[in-house]
Amino acid sequence: MASRRTHRGSRDFRYAPSTMMHPPLLFQPIFREKVWGGRRLADRLGKSLPEGVRIGESWELADLPDSIPDGRSTIANGPWRGRTLREVLHEQREWLMGSAELTEEGGFPLLIKYLDARENLSVQVHPDADYVRAHPEAHLKSEAWVVIDAEPGAVIYKGLKPGVTEADLRAHAGTPAIREDLVAVPAVPGACHYLPSGTVHALGAGVLVAEVQTPSDTTFRIDDWGRTGRELHLEEAIECIRFGVDGGDAGEPSPPPIEVGSTRTFELVRTPYFGLERIELRSAGVLEIVTSGMPEVWMILSGSGGIEVAGEPMNAMERGQTWLIPASLTGASARSGTGLEFLRVSLPSPVEGALA
Repeated sequence: MASRRTHRGSRDFRYAPSTMMHPPLLFQPIFREKVWGGRRLADRLGKSLPEGVRIGESWELADLPDSIPDGRSTIANGPWRGRTLREVLHEQREWLMGSAELTEEGGFPLLIKYLDARENLSVQVHPDADYVRAHPEAHLKSEAWVVIDAEPGAVIYKGLKPGVTEADLRAHAGTPAIREDLVAVPAVPGACHYLPSGTVHALGAGVLVAEVQTPSDTTFRIDDWGRTGRELHLEEAIECIRFGVDGGDAGEPSPPPIEVGSTRTFELVRTPYFGLERIELRSAGVLEIVTSGMPEVWMILSGSGGIEVAGEPMNAMERGQTWLIPASLTGASARSGTGLEFLRVSLPSPVEGALA
């Protein structure tokens, strides 16, 4: 007989005996207070934020090294509720990951976040391959932002303007003139911006984004918009910047959506580390879940719906939630209520990774 479980933030959880060990995983968000943070995670995504705190980041799925405090997500549903992703990953690797590769230390290979910029984030860059080869303690960090919401006139700073030299950057870092060196791109909801390692960038004030990144925290800060108290890393940053190459653009061009039945799929970006799509499932629509032996991450942006396995309702999905769809999940489908919009994050197969 199916058992029933409930938890805050999700309506109804039922597990059929045949799928008792195979539910998709829902995670408790890890909130990070930031000087530049705000409250839009509550307004736009329904997050229950601590009172009186500027929350700049919500870590939706994290499996970071022991050296990073509070850097591992806790499961919020099902048989493993209260355990960390890392614990379950080690016990159920094949079921959860299929043929996807882990990090060198055995962790999940992506970090999934939301960023809420009430103020500009620092101007920064992440190590490129040449820097990492020369500094083994550093790690590549490539990421993509999908704009969820933006105030009128808000921008994303992405790349250096043509002709900006190392001397220019040295002269302008730490001064208001740094703005003149950066390409400012309008922040348009729905746009995707890929930021490979070595790209100078900053999230502008008034922008809420979903972020998918490789799980590294190596960041070199070039300028902090007049804020004091945080270290700058100009010399390290200059080693990573591709002067004359690092130009900005308006966002990754998207092909027309693919429409199948009640589903529209927008391919946003495909990188050596992850793929990103935006899925729209119309009211009362059904989407068959086909993992092809690889896990997926779903970030629910709006609407509501549920996941069914073998016709049995298992999980209710609501905006602001992030789900990990196991690689071995079969016979499953997503069903929308009044409509459902989500980001689908995929991992490259080992063959794709080898060819990248």
